[in-house]
Amino acid sequence: MENKMDFDVAIIGGGPAGLAAAVYAARGGMKTVIFEKALVGGQITTTADVENYPGFEDNMSGFDIADKMRMQAEKFGTEIKQENIKSIKLDHLNKLVETDSNKYNVKSVILATGANPRKLGVQGEAKYTGRGVSYCATCDGALYRDKTVAVVGGGDSAVEEAIFLTKFAKKVYIIHRRDELRAVKLIRQRAFENDKIEIIWDSIVKEVKGGDFIEKVELYNKKTKEISELELDGIFIYVGIIPNNELVKSVVDLDEQGFILTDETMGTKIPGLYAAGDVVHKVLRQVVTAASDGATAAFSAEKWTEENKDKF
Repeated sequence: MENKMDFDVAIIGGGPAGLAAAVYAARGGMKTVIFEKALVGGQITTTADVENYPGFEDNMSGFDIADKMRMQAEKFGTEIKQENIKSIKLDHLNKLVETDSNKYNVKSVILATGANPRKLGVQGEAKYTGRGVSYCATCDGALYRDKTVAVVGGGDSAVEEAIFLTKFAKKVYIIHRRDELRAVKLIRQRAFENDKIEIIWDSIVKEVKGGDFIEKVELYNKKTKEISELELDGIFIYVGIIPNNELVKSVVDLDEQGFILTDETMGTKIPGLYAAGDVVHKVLRQVVTAASDGATAAFSAEKWTEENKDKF
């Protein structure tokens, strides 16, 4: 347990933000380690087709994109450790990263732990994730051109994404558990005025059904107690996002939803601690913005480490 190893930068999380940070940090000469307890690549690995990552004319799977990022990071000398982080001690210039099996002294930390969409927790949801169940209209909306889809939720994000989906789908249902939308008035009005959108009130999804891909959902009306089925090609779930901030939530500044607040360098209020990707307060959560965050965080960590090299 006392096996201590020194790194210039520890990157917590091996998704696109963490991998991009590793490419920039390792290429910049920093001794770099990524800690990822699950599959390297993060949530993008569950996406069958990525159409909007710059530079790829033909669709690539999320797994392939992440794998290329991993190989690039390792080419520059990044070490990847599949260890679970128990804690990060940040009260000194040096930081101590403790995993289930080791302790590591590091100079800087980039937190790229991501965020998870809040799940409905209904039968069929997990089975059809990536096969009709999606949590990102910006990522997958173009796959449903001239098809019928639904959005679950009634807040700003849900209604905005429903409006966005009308660019592609021929029909968009909004399934909402209440009898009025929570979205702001302007967004609500745009939805009401859109001929492609139909709102199903007072209803919740009970089950997602299909064959190889989603074909329909079972709905339960909370007021009438009736159960019905709705035929769909896809369903987009927008009932909240949960940032993975557990390691630092007591020591950094967070927004109301728990996302980490950073400055333009991706720095937090803790010197030498940076954050990147979906765990950060931002307006767009995509692979391209995660990679941008990671590059900025790595550049900033390298600069900060160099400025403080005589103090370590």
